[in-house]
Amino acid sequence: MTVPDRTVQLQQLRDSLRPGQRRLADWRGGPLAVSAVPGSGKSTGMAAGAAIAISHFQLHGRKQLVLVTFTRSAAANLKAKVRAHLKALKLPYNSFVVQTLHGLALNIATHNPEVSGINLETTTLVSPNQSNRLIRTAVEAWIHDVPDLYHRLIAGQSFDGEETERLRRQSVLRTEILPDLAYTAIHEAKSSGLHPDDLHHIGQQAPPNVYQLLDVAAGLYAHYQHLLSQRGLIDYDDMILAALKALADPDICCRWQSQFFAVFEDEAQDSSPLQTRLLEKLANSPLPHSSQEGEEIPLLSGRVGGGPNLVRVGDPNQAINSTFTPADPVFFNQFCDANRPERLATIDQAGRSTQAIMAAANYVLQWVNQQFPMADPPFREQAILPVPPDDPQPNANPDALGQGVELLKPADITVAVQKLAQRVKALMDDWRDEKENHPSEATQTPPSLAVLVRENRQGRFIRSMLEDADQLGFDFCETTGLKIYDVGSRDRNTQVPLEMLRLLQFIERPHSSDYLKGALRVLVDRQRIPTQDLNPLATNPEQFLYPGPLDPPLTTEAALNARRYCTSLLRARLDLPSYHLIPFLGTTLHYNQSELATADKLAARIAQQTADSSLSTMIGALQEIVSSERFDAIEAEDTEAQYTRSGQLTIITMHKAKGLDWDVVFLPFLHAKLIPGESWIPPQGEFLGSISIADVARAQIRAYVHGQPTIPDIPTAWHRANDLKQAEEFRLLYVAMTRAKRLLWMSAAKQAPFAWSNPDNLHEADPCPVLPALGKFMREQQAEPF
Repeated sequence: MTVPDRTVQLQQLRDSLRPGQRRLADWRGGPLAVSAVPGSGKSTGMAAGAAIAISHFQLHGRKQLVLVTFTRSAAANLKAKVRAHLKALKLPYNSFVVQTLHGLALNIATHNPEVSGINLETTTLVSPNQSNRLIRTAVEAWIHDVPDLYHRLIAGQSFDGEETERLRRQSVLRTEILPDLAYTAIHEAKSSGLHPDDLHHIGQQAPPNVYQLLDVAAGLYAHYQHLLSQRGLIDYDDMILAALKALADPDICCRWQSQFFAVFEDEAQDSSPLQTRLLEKLANSPLPHSSQEGEEIPLLSGRVGGGPNLVRVGDPNQAINSTFTPADPVFFNQFCDANRPERLATIDQAGRSTQAIMAAANYVLQWVNQQFPMADPPFREQAILPVPPDDPQPNANPDALGQGVELLKPADITVAVQKLAQRVKALMDDWRDEKENHPSEATQTPPSLAVLVRENRQGRFIRSMLEDADQLGFDFCETTGLKIYDVGSRDRNTQVPLEMLRLLQFIERPHSSDYLKGALRVLVDRQRIPTQDLNPLATNPEQFLYPGPLDPPLTTEAALNARRYCTSLLRARLDLPSYHLIPFLGTTLHYNQSELATADKLAARIAQQTADSSLSTMIGALQEIVSSERFDAIEAEDTEAQYTRSGQLTIITMHKAKGLDWDVVFLPFLHAKLIPGESWIPPQGEFLGSISIADVARAQIRAYVHGQPTIPDIPTAWHRANDLKQAEEFRLLYVAMTRAKRLLWMSAAKQAPFAWSNPDNLHEADPCPVLPALGKFMREQQAEPF
């Protein structure tokens, strides 16, 4: 291809982009922050910008552009888009690489094992189940080493020395509170490049507290690291640390910087400080001169050639992982602010949604920032704008279905699902009528539909109702012609081996407090017994399972029900051969068809792997399967089906829905208890006070990492932790709302369960506070009232 021909194609590629996307196409080196609203096509802009940069700087296999994403599926999608552009431009495919961030780090570390300390022949990535077991072992080792601090935690705020209460508190600390603290503090610290000694140092800067929380966290962290090293294991944070350790060597760093010309990062709002440090290190590459003559693409305003060749694209308003991962949108916001105005681009035109949905999302953003003032506002002020009429995207800002946004306040959650089902039926009837009466104008495929829930138990309730024609008033699938695709049910199949292991361990050793508690947790998760404090039941297994005449009786029906289930499991060991136990347990847990098939497959695999069928041999085989995490569930439905395909109603969590969209989105249970949520401490942990020590430790570590002048005391840190959670819940609602293209249906029933583990226990429930305000806004816009 001649230079003039390619120049024309490059200009056409740039012209196909929206104004905000063109800033990516116009990049000519140095840092660039790109803040993109939902549905604005940031991956499209990234792919086009990457192809144009490859052409402009004549990149090749020895001088590449690196595109970094956070998931393999996103990497595959981005890679396909860039390759399509390069094919049209007749440019080399080896001029770029697309990798996940951890894949990139592992690549650097393993190419320099003598410096990084990571060798794939002697090092293994720790699995989540292995990590959990190591954390439990680290807790026991810390208790042994520092009994004084442990007993201070047992004493809590008040303690009368009663032995039963002591045993209960020990159980809570060993199996719940300390593992939670260890997991949170270790990941928070490691992702920020902090070592155990650093946590000790931060603890010395913090106001004195009786529990010495950061000293406890530092001790747990040190033991965990020792256990990893002892077993030749690394975790994901170790990959980043090892890569940075390798790049600290000047020669190695120069070699990698010479290989990588620039870095384009997607989903930058989810980066941790350590990950950002790695990308900045790699992006400090010398800037070559373009030798392509005739290119008329304008240069980036204010180009001076300084700073790393780092382009970071993200949306801080879609940061929904900061309460359970070390990611925090504050870091991307800081990067945006540091590069404003010349090197900050905003992609604010979006063609995904109809006008009414964009207006509702914009209102929620503004209202939350006004009503919930925080040190770090929940949202970045950034409105979603429609695209112009001549936008290249087909069917951009589509016509609304109905009003575009509908708000309901049903009497209870059962009525909410009934109304949801009726609305789906009406939509499908309208589509069929349109197709029959106006075949040339109607779309040939029905609208895509999804129900987004805050937790999987809500999805389970919705599915059970939709499959119950008597409760619903009609046969949902037959009447609508839709299949129900419950993503949570599919995910639950992967838990079958772990649930079987926990129940069989209890059956083999029923007098173990840990194994009894593990079995009880499975029964609670599967809604066989009510949610309750399991620690009093597990503290003395023999007394719980087979009480004597002088033992105190159980006082609640929930506890009695738990005992009945546990004793029936133990009787099964006497009545059934060992190889029949797994199918029996699946039936006991009320597994559905897919889960029962998965349990049968699991039993068959164990039978093939073991020479005998003894219970201990079965448990050993199960432990190996769970540790390796190499067991594929069986699905009764099509495992390759996409979440967004037409012809089905997808039930999916709000978190998993990020990055997807549907014509119609239903948000059925929007209550204040979940969004924005409320500070709630499980009763079994209240002896430490009305706080979560894991959340307090996280807030104190983040205060240090964010460079705040002082480390907050426990009450202030707990308040900040709650602010962080509420801000994230509002962002999660915003993400859920912006998945809808043509109709957004939202409801909050007047009566809802206190906990979704028991959906029949209804009580008066307040709606998410943004809904009444949104209803008023919509009335002013002559929309559907709330």
